[in-house]
Amino acid sequence: MTARSQPRDHLDSADTSGLLDRQHRVLELLAGGAERGEVLGAVTLALEELIPGSRCSVLVLDPSHGTLHHGAAPSLPAAYSAAIDGMPIGADAGSCGTAAYRDEAVIAVDIASDARWVRFRTLALPHGLGSCWSSPIRGHDGVLGTFAVYHAEPHCPDERERRLVARFTDLAAVALEHDRLYGALAESEERFRRAFEDNAVGMALTDLGGRFLKVNDALAAMVGHPAVDLLAEDLDALLRSEDRAGARLLLRRLATGTVPAGPLEVALVRGDGRLVQAALTASVVGAGSSRYVSLNVVDVTARRAAQRDRIARREAELAARVAEDASRAKSELLSMLSHELRTPLQAIIGFSELLGTLDLPPTRQEAALGHIDAAARHVLDLVGDVLDLARLEARALPLAPATVDLAELVHEVLDLLEPVAARRGIRLGTDLPPRGGPTACADPRRVRQVLINLVTNGVRHNHVDGWVQVSADEAEDGAAVRVCDGGPGIPAGLADRLFVPFAQLGGGEGDDSGGGTGLGLALVRGLVEAMEGTVTIDSAPDEGTTATVRLPRAGGADGAEDVAAAAGPGVRSGRG
Repeated sequence: MTARSQPRDHLDSADTSGLLDRQHRVLELLAGGAERGEVLGAVTLALEELIPGSRCSVLVLDPSHGTLHHGAAPSLPAAYSAAIDGMPIGADAGSCGTAAYRDEAVIAVDIASDARWVRFRTLALPHGLGSCWSSPIRGHDGVLGTFAVYHAEPHCPDERERRLVARFTDLAAVALEHDRLYGALAESEERFRRAFEDNAVGMALTDLGGRFLKVNDALAAMVGHPAVDLLAEDLDALLRSEDRAGARLLLRRLATGTVPAGPLEVALVRGDGRLVQAALTASVVGAGSSRYVSLNVVDVTARRAAQRDRIARREAELAARVAEDASRAKSELLSMLSHELRTPLQAIIGFSELLGTLDLPPTRQEAALGHIDAAARHVLDLVGDVLDLARLEARALPLAPATVDLAELVHEVLDLLEPVAARRGIRLGTDLPPRGGPTACADPRRVRQVLINLVTNGVRHNHVDGWVQVSADEAEDGAAVRVCDGGPGIPAGLADRLFVPFAQLGGGEGDDSGGGTGLGLALVRGLVEAMEGTVTIDSAPDEGTTATVRLPRAGGADGAEDVAAAAGPGVRSGRG
């Protein structure tokens, strides 16, 4: 036996020098990007040079399946390496399978008699493998594989060999960790490259200033420029001039760490001058000084055109419906108006013919003239109401705003309508003083018109011998006038027709005053809103009705005069 084969318990200077040389060789392979098999082969050959008569191998663990696979075994018979490739680990899976399973070194001094080799003995012995010492290769996440040292005869490692194997096992761990890390990185880079280059969506990488570093074919096709030409440009060169400021702001926000709220819609200028509507999504990738902007550019030209087409169709359909509604409303208006005019005009014509053809006694003549006068006034009132509604619709109703004494107006209206109410036994009342009550800023003539309509409705839509009560109060935000009656109330199904012109809801019991024109409440709302006020109707069956008119507060911070100058005809007023 030579001196080299004698058992030793330390590494001499020659071992140290050889170990360093071989480690350096392996590390150079790693730094040069050599494949895993080449690096692991260099590790096993290096150890074989330092332990004469040994044959080494590295098996790599597949943790998901619990199996060992060929990593490197340049000196072992190829048939043996192929036979154990994919072997499952376990408590009796030879030296390598047991070492990986138990995470500890396993030394089979004599394969022929070792119990852990029962199932694999017939594989090893015919290939001249008498002993096998296997150590687990450990990484950050556990066992990565095994490093095995075979001898042709039964063999027990000495301390020198243990130290050498420990060093090369660590070197194999570095090689496997490096492969795992950079293999995953390479795989990730490949996936990114595929996703970038083959994506149907336009994609680009730029620096933080927007200069293109990488452009995919989809973006080049979208903007009609070769990809190589775009690498000499920045994002501004592709944008319509009015969109450049928004893109620069987006890049500045990304550079400061602000996450965009959503896509930026821009217009890209193609090489042929045509515009492409695009949605631009951007995010920062990388860290520190190696930060870049990843751009996704989606062509939304067709989508926006379809959206505009849908909007145009909806607007056309809406315009057609509005025109149809307007035409129908005009027809209904003319029909109702002709009906409302025909009745008093027939009375005027009939009584005029009566006066012209018959020699009537004075009492009959006076009665006929009274009917003619009443019918003519009805026509005049109807025409006036229709004209007022037309002016309100055109927002050109003349107003003369002033400080209005609501108590004085209420008493004036109640005195005017007292005879009408008395004919039906309706009691009109108010708790307001004759004058000096709450005030509002409004047109006195129009407020009187509103009160006449509301009190008249209270009288008409009431029980015989009923009551109508008018009140008013003043607050910081304005004044309110309430007209309450004890009538039958308004059914819920008719509430939405209250302010519709010519919609007649019917009079009260024994109403002999006629059904009215149906313009009263429509005119009330228009007049009140023209004076910057509001009107509401609260009613329920058998509980009466309350109409509430709210008007602006009288007087102002600027100390305006009590009575303002009258607005000329055609001057806009109200909310318009």
